[in-house]
Amino acid sequence: MSRMVRKLNSVLGLKIPAGSFLPSLLAGYNKQHGSRHQIRAQAFPKAKPYGWHNYPFDYYNIWVKNAGPAPFLQEPTLEILTRQYNVIVFKHCFPVCNIQPDTTADIYSDYRSLANYKLQYLALREKLHQFSSTKFVVWTGAAQVQPRTTEDQAKRAREFFGWVVDEWDLPDDNIFVWDFYRLQTEGQLYFQQKFSSSPENAHPSPAFAHSAAKLFFQRLVDVIELNGTATSLIGTAKAA
Repeated sequence: MSRMVRKLNSVLGLKIPAGSFLPSLLAGYNKQHGSRHQIRAQAFPKAKPYGWHNYPFDYYNIWVKNAGPAPFLQEPTLEILTRQYNVIVFKHCFPVCNIQPDTTADIYSDYRSLANYKLQYLALREKLHQFSSTKFVVWTGAAQVQPRTTEDQAKRAREFFGWVVDEWDLPDDNIFVWDFYRLQTEGQLYFQQKFSSSPENAHPSPAFAHSAAKLFFQRLVDVIELNGTATSLIGTAKAA
């Protein structure tokens, strides 16, 4: 997916679930609309040598603190990725919601607190804005099921992703949000049991993953073609 052919609108999805469903949706869309969009999923960061961690600290650590033309611990920086892809999608796995009480805020710390998350996200936003010709799609974090978290942690998670949607996400820039957390929780504190694999498993059920992937696909295509103006943050069509 070379950047030389920019009209292909190549998309890099970092750790996107739903297997081959998204590529098949995109292939069907291309056939119907005569477009040539492509998508590739990539585990980021990999289990080795960096370690399979994708918290706000880790995106900050690789893309901001250690930015540059060379990989960091074999992980591509934004300087590398933006040469290859027109659109970059990134997300967090559900442990991101196990947010601890605040201590002294420290952008360089991997301690998972609201204060640190916000500092790291603000630095990420500033960095993403440096690549104005690339669009970024950010998922609000995957929610936890109730048995795998505490009420205080769940409240902090809701506060953080509410902040991402209401304050961190700015209008008319190159960053777009897909509100996966809202889909999973339906406005409640926890990943709704009816959507999860089991009461104690925060992975989505096949049915929910399928329906969520369709909504994400709608949001993604809208971001590519219309700068996100035709869909809501959960991917539903806006009223005409």
